[in-house]
Amino acid sequence: MKRILFVDDESKILDGIRRMLYADRQRWEMQFAVGPEAALKACESGAFDVVISDMRMPEMDGATLLSKIRDLYPSTARIVLSGYSEPELATRALLVAHRFLSKPCNAVELRATIERTCTLQDLLSSPELRQIVGEVAKLPSLSSTYTSLNRTVNDPDSSIGAVSKIIEQDMAMSAKVLQLSNSAFFGLAKEVTSVSHAVSYLGMQTIKNLVLTAEVFSVFVPDGKTPLDCDLLQKHAHRTAAIVGKLPLDAKGREIAIVASLLHDVGQLFLASKMPQKLSAAFDLAKQRGCELFEAEEELLGSSHAEIGAYLLGLWGIPHLAVEAIAHHHRPTRIAHSGLDSAAAVYVAHVLAHEPAGSPNAWPKESDRNCLETLGVWPQFEEFRELAKQAQAAAC
Repeated sequence: MKRILFVDDESKILDGIRRMLYADRQRWEMQFAVGPEAALKACESGAFDVVISDMRMPEMDGATLLSKIRDLYPSTARIVLSGYSEPELATRALLVAHRFLSKPCNAVELRATIERTCTLQDLLSSPELRQIVGEVAKLPSLSSTYTSLNRTVNDPDSSIGAVSKIIEQDMAMSAKVLQLSNSAFFGLAKEVTSVSHAVSYLGMQTIKNLVLTAEVFSVFVPDGKTPLDCDLLQKHAHRTAAIVGKLPLDAKGREIAIVASLLHDVGQLFLASKMPQKLSAAFDLAKQRGCELFEAEEELLGSSHAEIGAYLLGLWGIPHLAVEAIAHHHRPTRIAHSGLDSAAAVYVAHVLAHEPAGSPNAWPKESDRNCLETLGVWPQFEEFRELAKQAQAAAC
């Protein structure tokens, strides 16, 4: 049974949440702490799967409390439930909280957030991985991208469009602005699944504040022993997104598929920055066995970069359909599909983005062909190849 802790300095608010979720008492062990000190004491009896805290409390604010919980119990999912929406507060909470909800929060939204968070935790079988991923507040960006963004936001003549183009080139920055734009701090009534929309909605000043807060955007300093080429990783992400944008999807499905394509290898960034030795070992094993990198990761870690990236992005509140597509982009048949949906499209685009020069007869490999047949899209694959060629020609 999942353990959920609610924290607020007003007992009446906690009583209201208790009544709101009364029907869920058989599936979740819920505790209610009046104030941060009571919350920390409750954690001493055993770590919680989810902690949901108010932001402004007199003895210790929510950001400080969640920072302590992150340090003591890093695998715990941390959610802010607040009635305040100042951008400065949001930026500060961004470093310690995974999700943001606003007061008053209705039962449907609160219950759905808890359900999705608990479901995400089942993506990673390893408690060690959940703990390491739970500590992460940022992903590394390429130094050239960070330098370019810093210069642009400080140029009085630059436009929000120019800023958006830079951020779209970097999967770490894209993930972070999507996290913030989808938070309740900004009160947007619908999910944001486009990086350009997220940047436009946040505005120049908020983006500038994020850049100035060095802890939000960090620069990638590659480990000399890690064979990951981040520049190639970014190029593959954009090639995949360009291809998926040409596939026959409806407008909403296309938007979700594009952002999922941009972020589908975020888990590799995580491994390169937090577990470089494990990633190097996975590269070595893949080379020795002649297998795919994700298969080597599964053998060594119990999960691949696909599930790791999806878990982190899901905690951050990236729309769940994009998270689902990321989690299964190597094994899409694990979930049900209705034709070429966004998750299937990300897989198809990922396969097409890896087409070798000369298109040898051995491509796509047998496992991919079997998967494409199971998804029901093999008859359209040649048509999709032509669309991929158009996408890549337009990008040149």
